[in-house]
Amino acid sequence: MGEYKGFTAPEYYYNRELSWLLFNDRILNEARDRTIPLFERMKFLSITASNLDEFFMIRVASLKDMVNVKYNKPDLAGMRPSEQLKAINEKAREMIQGQYNTYNRSLLPALRANGLQVITSHKQLNKEQKRFVDRYFMEMVYPVLTPMAVDSSRPFPLIRNKTLNIGAVLNKGEETEMATVQVPGVLDRIVEIPGEKDTVTVILLEEIIMRNIQQLFLNYHIECAYAYRIMRNADLTIEEDEAADLLKEIQKQLKKRQWGEVIRLEVSDDIDKRLLKWLKKELSVREEDIFKINGPLDLTFLMKMYGHAGFEHLKTIPPKPAAVPQLQGEGDLFSKIRRQDILLHHPYQSFDPVVEFVRQSAKDPNVLAIKQTLYRVSGNSPIIAALAQAAENGKQVTVLVELKARFDEENNIVWAKMLEKAGCHVIYGLVGLKTHSKITLVVRKEEDGIRRYVHLGTGNYNDSTAKLYTDLGILTCSEPIGQDATAVFNMISGYSEPLSWNKLVMAPLWLRDRFVKLIRREAENAAEGKPAQIIAKMNSLCDSGIIAELYAASAAGVKIQLIVRGICCLKVGIPGVSDNISVRSIVGNFLEHGRIFYFENGGAPKVYMGSADWMPRNLDKRVEIMFPVEDKNLKEEVIHILQIQLADTMKAHILQPDGTYLKQDLRGKTKLCAQEYFSQEAAERAAGETNLMKDRVFIPRQHEETT
Repeated sequence: MGEYKGFTAPEYYYNRELSWLLFNDRILNEARDRTIPLFERMKFLSITASNLDEFFMIRVASLKDMVNVKYNKPDLAGMRPSEQLKAINEKAREMIQGQYNTYNRSLLPALRANGLQVITSHKQLNKEQKRFVDRYFMEMVYPVLTPMAVDSSRPFPLIRNKTLNIGAVLNKGEETEMATVQVPGVLDRIVEIPGEKDTVTVILLEEIIMRNIQQLFLNYHIECAYAYRIMRNADLTIEEDEAADLLKEIQKQLKKRQWGEVIRLEVSDDIDKRLLKWLKKELSVREEDIFKINGPLDLTFLMKMYGHAGFEHLKTIPPKPAAVPQLQGEGDLFSKIRRQDILLHHPYQSFDPVVEFVRQSAKDPNVLAIKQTLYRVSGNSPIIAALAQAAENGKQVTVLVELKARFDEENNIVWAKMLEKAGCHVIYGLVGLKTHSKITLVVRKEEDGIRRYVHLGTGNYNDSTAKLYTDLGILTCSEPIGQDATAVFNMISGYSEPLSWNKLVMAPLWLRDRFVKLIRREAENAAEGKPAQIIAKMNSLCDSGIIAELYAASAAGVKIQLIVRGICCLKVGIPGVSDNISVRSIVGNFLEHGRIFYFENGGAPKVYMGSADWMPRNLDKRVEIMFPVEDKNLKEEVIHILQIQLADTMKAHILQPDGTYLKQDLRGKTKLCAQEYFSQEAAERAAGETNLMKDRVFIPRQHEETT
């Protein structure tokens, strides 16, 4: 990157954290969009709340740690940690205000108009409703609660991370005391109560508790009661080099999440000043970390409300994942893979073939070994069950379970132990690296010798999220890829690196160098007047080295079209630097998760897919795999996917030179939602209504962005 130092100036970059907040704002825009079904808008609002929670627990917590140890190095945009925290605080408050404006002014009236009334305060209840909630409290809630008065003999209790609590000011004669009670997570937060005819009426559990809080402190007068919620630092610090047992070290660190430093306190905006002062002191919270909320704390309850029966007409009916045409008809899965490489596009096409690949391998007497990496799996994973069955059937089963997969650590520990009991050889990740690659290798004995079957993907082996995330995968028995897959697992299990590789490109070894080489070749081709273009789709783009290379390629005349769902630290429209670069972010019903990289290569395009984003952690600190798409039909198919996403006029937000993202003006344009297009296309192909290479919508490769 040395020759491109001119492209590393801080003013050419956005701060990573502020860019993430812009992404969450794009999701919030979906909640505001009145053209979207009402319950879908409610779901999007819930997602913004859960996203913001995780952002504070990890990213804000990490910045606070830096400030605490006086780490003062500026980021790629020239912002020091303290400056980032100040800017984040300001933007987060704007976002929270936007969330509650959307909830109070837009969603609540619309829900009521459509037959769902949310009682926002227990003071609004009529006589019948009061009787109902009081009885409900005594029968269902009271036995579960643990009220805690705090005085000289009873210290302030541990308030668990992300739990909803009620603080109260108590009075007994001349004495004023404070108390707290946790809203029990084991009970439904949304309680249906009697209401008007043809209307479903609900109230939140904390309102029921606050109405009846006198029952918890019978000898006291309750002066006031308010809800509050805290966020703790959940960024685990794992000393891998010093840990004798990584499994035990992670289990120990997980417990610390419940009593890490409080980094955010949420309270009702009309909270009693004495109560707030007490919480602030007992929780050691700074003023800038207190967020006053105009509405119910923790809007993630809206996801539960989304599941309420009887409102299907206010939801988008998710399309059923279609069958994969090449896998239909007679014959076993292995014979179909031998016939041709098979591209899988989830969730438009079913994830079942991936599950079946492992399941059939577990049962097939000719299969000798199964090797797989697991990063995140579902709660009742059929893949885990198949791997355990394979080991019990006497097959050699090797599984790398990444224990450091954030917020899935406990889940993965459970699976790892279960697989070990079944007889699998389990590797608990690698010291200093997260294994984020998605690869399965099946070794099978056949008439002409040993054959290796491989699945490579952009997403996790999680059958649940495969219905919600857009990902791609390939099933192949290519011998060069099979050899590389064997080498990958030998490296992971025994640190043995082959002298040469065929097709796969691995991080942290040489993936960064390969990307740099591919980008620079486009710049050289542009300088020589050859066709030069880059199209790249990913979740996040924040690696300064890669961005500098993209700037250099743009300056050389390379047309660069980026499809970046979330964080993007690159700026567009800088004269002489990024005026050949466009960036779009697609936010829809499915979470865009696939990674695709297209390089024009002088008219002989190269197409890759993989597990890595263009982020420092993916390129330098994780085990990632990028793989080429070489089959002519599959390459055309992947290019087609990119072209449709570049033609999306409905869900694409286009990055502007001023850093904002705007949806396109649809006047005079064809309405196209890429996600809906792919769903319909997959269904038609499964039904045999469309030939694989015909009836396509192809967009010219030099498609211009209209902003």
